Amino acid sequence: MPIGTVVEKGSNVIVYDEKGRTIFTKSRGSKTEDGLKGYTATTVSIRHGSSIITYDDKGRTLFTKNA
Repeated sequence: MPIGTVVEKGSNVIVYDEKGRTIFTKSRGSKTEDGLKGYTATTVSIRHGSSIITYDDKGRTLFTKNA
């Protein structure tokens, strides 16, 4: 299902589909530079500590790279 919207709320990044239903939630980390870095219809990238993790539209990790 395509990603519609992604928002940071508290210590989480919440991913919604095009109809506004929650697809998955991930931790945003605790540092000020942590959190949502960007998203497309099929991926979400979140910085968590020294890594940027990219997830698919089901919340599975596609890859991790150093920030």
